Amino acid sequence: MDSERAAGRTPQRLLAGRVGRAHGLDGSFYVAQARIRLLAPGTVVTVDQTRRAVVRLAGTAQRPLVSLAGIEDRDRVQALHGLELTVEGARAPSLGDGEWWAEELEGCTVVAGELVLGAVARLIELPSCEALDVRPPGGGGSLLVPMVKDAVLAVSVDDRRIEVNLDFLGLQHVADVPSRAGARARPRRGGGRS
Repeated sequence: MDSERAAGRTPQRLLAGRVGRAHGLDGSFYVAQARIRLLAPGTVVTVDQTRRAVVRLAGTAQRPLVSLAGIEDRDRVQALHGLELTVEGARAPSLGDGEWWAEELEGCTVVAGELVLGAVARLIELPSCEALDVRPPGGGGSLLVPMVKDAVLAVSVDDRRIEVNLDFLGLQHVADVPSRAGARARPRRGGGRS
């Protein structure tokens, strides 16, 4: 998968997770929808408009348990329950080639050549891989595009464009629809593989 990332293109804020259920009495809590890479000890997160450092990370990658500076009791955690934990994009760890934060991909136009299939609404974590939830321009059902090299041919965050392989997705029929350059096509439901 070819990739292009412009310098300074990291989103302003990244979601690290949400404050989950309190654990014990010392202010520790589980993180729901966690991105473990953004929760390392020392990382500064914002919750309830206040910046706080992660002072402890325990548990598992699937169910991380954290403590934040200045939150030292169960009542305070319960008051924050459900709120977002965010990290400044500029302070996020660097990603390798072929890796993107979900926020970078959201809103990108998904194309097959000149054919516009839609825009990325969100990135979904499936059991086997992550997938792009692509919404057609005219509305209707979503198209799930697995984030694997056979499906995603190129990503240009700078151009806000993602090139996909219709053959791999089982959507050859979409390319056969008479269209002119830049025409918009609506993929049939159920045609994608994940």
